[in-house]
Amino acid sequence: MIEIRWDWIAGHLDDVAEKTWQHLQMLVIPMVAGFAIAFVLAVLAMRRPGTIGPVTAMTGLLYTIPSLAAFAVLVPITGLTLWTAIIPLTTYTLLILYVNTVAGLRSVPTEVNEAADAMGYTRSARLFRIQLPLALPLIMAGVRVAAVTTIGLVTVSAIVGGNRFGGLGQFITEGLQTDFDTKIYLGAMGSVVLAFVVDGLLVGLQRLLTPWTRAQAERA
Repeated sequence: MIEIRWDWIAGHLDDVAEKTWQHLQMLVIPMVAGFAIAFVLAVLAMRRPGTIGPVTAMTGLLYTIPSLAAFAVLVPITGLTLWTAIIPLTTYTLLILYVNTVAGLRSVPTEVNEAADAMGYTRSARLFRIQLPLALPLIMAGVRVAAVTTIGLVTVSAIVGGNRFGGLGQFITEGLQTDFDTKIYLGAMGSVVLAFVVDGLLVGLQRLLTPWTRAQAERA
């Protein structure tokens, strides 16, 4: 029978907060780095469409590498540091973010781009003031998927990270090692709750950044 020790959880809230904070760090850093790389590659793809296939294939190849293998391979190079997890976590975001960013930018109607050119917009101005806002719904969809996926992979990284990194996943590995159900369920449910909260925040951010989509939905 599964027994959850709520008194133990109440007595270790500092530890819960510390591991949750580390989990968030291991989410935000790869997401920011991954989005920066994917965005640059997506802009290049819009100017040189021939790069889309090779870049998609390369990011897809990186995405297929088993996470535990990627973490383990880096241990002799980076040691048991956050970088051992950050580097693979960043590569796992690239495929999703790149594909969605390219799809978003390519979804902008041709006549809109032509109108922007006729109004004298430079390439950069057209990108940031016209194309990017219109592409945001598809881009944010990719960000949401990548974020939730990364939260799960951070949990897995605890298998290699031990007590060094892994965020809430450390509770799971510690619970399995000591046969303590409370830690296992605390880590598992904490990761699930964190995923729901982050996804909800990203949905709110998308609505804030794209108010015209709400207006269109209301008119429909």
